[in-house]
Amino acid sequence: MKFEKIVLAYSGGLDTSVILHWLKETYGSEVITFTADLGQREELSGIEEKALKGGASKAYVMDLREEFVTDYVFPTLKAGAVYEGQYLLGTSMARPLIAKYLVEIAHREGAQAVAHGCTGKGNDQVRFEVSVKALDPDLVMIAPWRDWPLRSREDELAYARKHGIPLEGISEEAIYSRDGNLWHLSHEGGPLEDPWQEPDPGMFLLTAAPEAAPDSPEYITLEFEAGVPVALNGERLPPVELLSSLNELAGKHGIGRADLVENRLVGMKSRGVYETPGGTVLYIAHQALEQLCLDRETLHYKELVAHKYAELVYYGLWFSPLREALDAFVDATQRTVSGTVRLKLYKGSCIVVGRKSPHSLYREEFATFGADEVYDQKDAEGFINLFGLPLKIKALVERTRAGVKEGAG
Repeated sequence: MKFEKIVLAYSGGLDTSVILHWLKETYGSEVITFTADLGQREELSGIEEKALKGGASKAYVMDLREEFVTDYVFPTLKAGAVYEGQYLLGTSMARPLIAKYLVEIAHREGAQAVAHGCTGKGNDQVRFEVSVKALDPDLVMIAPWRDWPLRSREDELAYARKHGIPLEGISEEAIYSRDGNLWHLSHEGGPLEDPWQEPDPGMFLLTAAPEAAPDSPEYITLEFEAGVPVALNGERLPPVELLSSLNELAGKHGIGRADLVENRLVGMKSRGVYETPGGTVLYIAHQALEQLCLDRETLHYKELVAHKYAELVYYGLWFSPLREALDAFVDATQRTVSGTVRLKLYKGSCIVVGRKSPHSLYREEFATFGADEVYDQKDAEGFINLFGLPLKIKALVERTRAGVKEGAG
């Protein structure tokens, strides 16, 4: 199959540098690269020049940090979505945004196909391709790792040297597979493939080791409006600046590390170590505010929704009707989730020490252990009798059955 133009999701690393050349060689196509600036730690300056030098006919580099935080991170935060109890979905949220712009650039440039550098073992191939199908089912997806004869990093390096592909800025001894953005940094591969092996302390890039964190706790406040964080320590900040500042604060105190063996969508288990400093603090603060502002039945049902929302995002179904429908429910629950949370950051822990809201459902006169004038404790007796009635009836029936059996004996 021949294509006039292909748009490649390009990071400038070894994989996509080799893929850029391979696409041109295999399909005889013009290749246009697209790089999304999502706040990753990698230096993006010069990446356009690198892509052009590597054979791209055109190179797009787009700053999508604000859209990423506002339209992807914050909705997921409001949903309370966490995959398998630990993973805050940093990579999962980013892929549909990148796919959105792959499709947009393909339309702009008149390309017939889009390509990515994901392996056939991972989740990201699904996230990219399902998102593209949802946005434009006519575009052809190309996944070189599923088609080419290369099977390892060593094969890629040999291919790059054979074809004179520039390797400036690419570490040939990279131990870990990493993905980073403004929300998190993930680490996979290398020594982490042994789930018994403790991560090397030098692996972490966003968070201090808790034992090396400051010996004094730091208190901060976060303010939310309708479930969205808007201020840090009393200062209103735009989304990107707020998250960046919170990453620095939490990272300094060693907060936000997660080490888990997760169930990949493709069926295997994999071990990932994640650093999500600011995001961890936001989740803890947001949950504390919901506890204050949401009634019991809404809060409990929202926990079920959060689980499903996390699965949808992890599985790459961001552009699904169900995810959009769940957003409507989540937004309705967040109307009253406004207020301020005070937190203590200390040696890897983030502890809620205060919360307040004009929509608080907590009333001291009802909850107090002291004397009050609003609650008649005698009312509890009737409530308990009715609440426990099904269990009482069950016990009576079982006792009757036991008596019948005993009499028959």
